[in-house]
Amino acid sequence: MKIVAISNQKGGVGKTTTSINLSVGLALRGVKVLLIDLDPQANATSGLGHEPDGELSMYRPLIDEGAVDSMIQQTRFENLSIIGADLDLAGVEIELARSDDHLTRLRTLITESKKANQFDFCILDTPPSLGVLMTSALAAADEVLIPLQCEWFGLEGLAKIVGVIEQIREAGANANLTLDGILMTMYDGRTNLSKQVVDEVTNYFPEQIYKAVIPRTIRIGEAPSYGKTIFEHAANGIGAQAYADVADEFIHRHGLSLPKDFYRKIKIS
Repeated sequence: MKIVAISNQKGGVGKTTTSINLSVGLALRGVKVLLIDLDPQANATSGLGHEPDGELSMYRPLIDEGAVDSMIQQTRFENLSIIGADLDLAGVEIELARSDDHLTRLRTLITESKKANQFDFCILDTPPSLGVLMTSALAAADEVLIPLQCEWFGLEGLAKIVGVIEQIREAGANANLTLDGILMTMYDGRTNLSKQVVDEVTNYFPEQIYKAVIPRTIRIGEAPSYGKTIFEHAANGIGAQAYADVADEFIHRHGLSLPKDFYRKIKIS
């Protein structure tokens, strides 16, 4: 099981939207995915139609009061499970900060869960901050995927998150952490700004930037209000096609092959 942190310390960049729709896109292609919501706002949890529940989140395992595997819930999608979040996770920031192993505890917990070998990927949806939960996620991950909005302020945020990744490596918390990719979000092809930002990122990170880009579209933004993913809310729209392309590119980057019948009808429990 490979652990992928979806991270950006800036809010409103499409991080949780990407966590949800990438996870679902992979699951629809037969890839077994565990999505862990590490954001106390619990948007990934509610976005998949689950109620935030302090009894079924990473809060208890992180304070040594439960096992990771006992927190896993099956979603309505075949091949996709979730460990949800709730506001209790906000409190764990303080409790973890007091412990000597605050950077490595999450990694230890997930490593123990790896032994069951139930999943191909574990996707970590991280908070929009540089707090303990974010850094713990980076210390636990094998690689990072950064959603980046097509705005100049996004470039400043990219420099900061790349710097944090370097700090995690140099501190010895996770020397093998890699930057898997940068996904450009909120792209508006009608503006020069979006094109310029994509060109700038491509110039500095030609191997990491995803070819697929996520367009600025109302359908992507409104889907969570219906408790649906973009694949359900607007299956034939440009947003669904974009996240389908991201899932395909993710699979290709990780050397996996798609089953011949992966374009089958969406199977929802």
